[in-house]
This record gives sequence, C-alpha cells and structure tokens, in this order.
Amino acid sequence: MNLFRSPRYADGDRIEVDGAAVRLKVSGRARRVSLRLDAARREVVATAPNPRLLGEAAAFALERRAWIAARLAELPQTAPLVPGSLIEVLGRPCSLEQAPGRVRWSEAEGDRLRRLVVPGEGEAFARGVVRALKAEARRVLTERTEVWVRALGQPSPTLTITDARGRWGSCRPPRTVGFGAAVEVGRIRYSWRLVLAPYAVMDYVAAHECAHLIEANHSPRFWTVVHNLVGDHRPHRAWLRDNGSRLHAFGRE
Repeated sequence: MNLFRSPRYADGDRIEVDGAAVRLKVSGRARRVSLRLDAARREVVATAPNPRLLGEAAAFALERRAWIAARLAELPQTAPLVPGSLIEVLGRPCSLEQAPGRVRWSEAEGDRLRRLVVPGEGEAFARGVVRALKAEARRVLTERTEVWVRALGQPSPTLTITDARGRWGSCRPPRTVGFGAAVEVGRIRYSWRLVLAPYAVMDYVAAHECAHLIEANHSPRFWTVVHNLVGDHRPHRAWLRDNGSRLHAFGRE
C-alpha cells in the first residue's frame, strides 16, 4: 500500500505557492507543461496538455516559485474606491467625492476635472462608484456603437456591459441563413472598464467589435474595415496591452 501517493488534480484546481494562487489548467493545444501570468485575474496559470500531467504542472509551479513571485510583484497595486481618490474616466481626471443624495456627475465650466459624487460609506460607496462607471460606460459605448454601425450600414446590435477579464469586447454577428435570420441582429459585449481608458482607446474597441458584424474574423479584410473607421489601430492595442492589468486592478481590494 502506497501511503505517499501523489495528489490527484483536476482542471481548474488551485494550489498555493508561497502564498500565491496558481490555477491548474488543461489545454489540448498545449504541447508541454508551462506557466503564464493571468494579469486580469492576478494569478498564475499552470497549463498541462492533458489531465494526467496536471501533477507535473503543479510540481513545475513549485519549482518556479521565484519566477511566480517576481511576476506577481510586477502587477500594479489594487486601487480601492474611497472618497478623495483621483481616477481617470475616458482620459479626464475625476475626483471621487462623498455626499448624501443621488449619485451624480459634476463639472465646472472650463474645468477639465470631473467629480463623481456618491452617497454611502465603505463598500456601499465603492458599489455606488462602480454602478456609476458602468452606467457611463453603457452610455458612451452605446453612442459610439451607433456611430460605427451607421458608418458600416449595419442594424443596431444588442449591447451588454460586462466585467469580463479575458476580453475588452466580443461580437456575435447575426446569422445570414436559417429561420429568423432575416430579422436577427448582432450582439456585442463590452467590458465596463473601458470607461477607465482614454476616449480614443475605448472608441477603437467599439469600432473593432462593430467591424466584426461584417467580418467575423481577424483577416486582412477585417483590419481594413477597422483602419477605414479609426485609422492606425496599433497605438490603441498597445495601450490596452500595456495598461490592461491596471484597469483590471481598479476597484479591487
């Protein structure tokens, strides 16, 4: 009888390496055991090609504890939402202020600083800030989506605001064949955290997803559509790549 049997792991299990969370994942596309940082979830992922090798993935993570600690240390600090904080909303500085009454945006004429006034204390205040930012994201992204679908000659899609950690946006184009296809519209999802990015970056993501309504891929034809809408998309993609983890850290304890 083996009293020292190795633990059995399943896809999605989590282990702890010197206090850091490591998620075990099975990927049929993987050729070997590997580690990567998931900055949005603030955790490391140990990937194995099949379930039998999850034990090796866990052991590999333990061997690379120094690498894991270094990668997590590079992540931006979380930013709790408290009165007096200064954030950026679509590229403009915004002060978070606490006062009784309804949630409201305030700005003086000619003053670049916006003020988001929210009632409540502690968690209630933080939840109110997030609700206000989600509402602002929905308003602006709905407006820009309408601009881009009109430019493309497409019907308005349904729009959903989420807190997805893997994508800034996603699009499901309408079907072109089958029962009901003639009246079906596309569906677009956006992360509300885009409201924390510069306006041009947010607008690029809206144009990107709208372009998928007519090109459901990332072919050269797709990128031509995007270029015709917003010009050179590379600076916007670079900004999201360099600053995405900071946006995902916003509002987390």
